Amino acid sequence: MSQAGDVTPLIVAISSRALFDFEEENALFDPRNDQAYIDLQLSRLDERAKPGIAFRLVKKLLDFNADGVKRVEVVILSRNDPVSGLRVLRSVQGNALAIDRAVFTRGREPWGYLRPLEANLFLSANPDDVRDALDARFPAAVVYASTAMEDSHPDEVRIAFDGDAVLFADEAERVFREGGLPAFQSHEASHAARPLPPGPFKPFLEALHRLQQADDRDKVAMRLRTALVTARSAPAHERAIRTLMNWNIHVDEAMFLGGLEKGPFLREFEPDFYFDDQARHVQSAARHVPAGHVPHGVANEAGHPD
Repeated sequence: MSQAGDVTPLIVAISSRALFDFEEENALFDPRNDQAYIDLQLSRLDERAKPGIAFRLVKKLLDFNADGVKRVEVVILSRNDPVSGLRVLRSVQGNALAIDRAVFTRGREPWGYLRPLEANLFLSANPDDVRDALDARFPAAVVYASTAMEDSHPDEVRIAFDGDAVLFADEAERVFREGGLPAFQSHEASHAARPLPPGPFKPFLEALHRLQQADDRDKVAMRLRTALVTARSAPAHERAIRTLMNWNIHVDEAMFLGGLEKGPFLREFEPDFYFDDQARHVQSAARHVPAGHVPHGVANEAGHPD
């Protein structure tokens, strides 16, 4: 596969449980003695694993490489042992996924390998690994069990983000929790011209923006569409938009919902993945679309329950 000289690939690291449905096997896993788990995976070596929560996102992202230019790379980053990893990679091959790199750590924390991989995103079913990745300043999310609808847009990748504590820092969220909605609205209106500090997912949005620009230039078959889905409302919307303008990044859609439940709006947008820092919003979203929890910011600190 060729590499375009002016294209920096989007690199996604993903755990085996985020890519495939290994929940039945994982129920047998014992960190003190993993032999029963290994034996079960080995006995199912020729049985292709079912798709997991992030499977559709990964498959569609890899379609950006259909013309032979590697715009996206996906790497398995897993706590599995190398023997169990055989089944993971056989399932990769059986599903015709163009993934040829994998790291298996047999229970050891895998997040440290994100740096040499230069990953733009880490998806995992393990909350501790995700928190460690976020602490190391890598965009990361815990995948949630989902009842996602059928894919109605097979030629378009759609990704949606919450704003505060995801794309942006949690500065404004802290004002809201300390002073309520009037203090938040007043603070954001008076700071409308000052860009919000970046949140943990700004680097991923930047990488998506580069991919979108390459897509527009090269006219590949797969398209990319992004959305900001936030509880903000007027007048607090202006600071969010101006921040994205300051970053020289655009999103295709923006929804300022003023506290309305996000799930029905996400059902209409139909993202291949949605990222939010508040577990209740992720739970609402996961009833309709694949979603991930970003355990970052004030909503995830002790004493500040979601």
